[in-house]
Amino acid sequence: MKAEGGRRKGSTPVTGHRSLVTAFIALGSNLGDPAGQIRSALRALDRLPDTRLVRQSAFYRNPPEGGLAQPEFVNAVARIETRIGPRALLDRLIEIECDHGRVRDYPNAPRTLDLDIVLYGDSMVQEPGLTIPHPRMLERVFVLAPLAEIAPDAVVPGTGRIADLAAKLDSSGLVKLAAAGNG
Repeated sequence: MKAEGGRRKGSTPVTGHRSLVTAFIALGSNLGDPAGQIRSALRALDRLPDTRLVRQSAFYRNPPEGGLAQPEFVNAVARIETRIGPRALLDRLIEIECDHGRVRDYPNAPRTLDLDIVLYGDSMVQEPGLTIPHPRMLERVFVLAPLAEIAPDAVVPGTGRIADLAAKLDSSGLVKLAAAGNG
């Protein structure tokens, strides 16, 4: 429950940003109940202090990158408005992943939940462990297609409009699931 001023009751104020920033979070899962994990993660995003889930894409099923022998992924993208700064937001996303049983065994390992900040306003961030825009988003149809669904006119700083970037990728392996992940 939010108190007056947009803060949740009992939460501490988030420092670093006074105005709301629109950010886009990519969500993915291929272990357990992937669609259920993503639905749960969307609820967790909406419960973050000084943050509101504005919109979510449909869920998409796609094969793992590089032909790896592991289950198919379910992916989506969420649009949030937040006062949480980029580094603190990343820390919160990692906490949500851990709450969902995420284990980081090795790169590209199967996972219960993967959350990535793909865009944070028009910011370009280059810090150890945090790069925004997400460094591989332009290669990933499972990020660009759902992002184009909810924000076709959003712009990747220095690169271009999301709808135009998504149109350049092969989407033949991507399957849109019915009713936000049911199916």
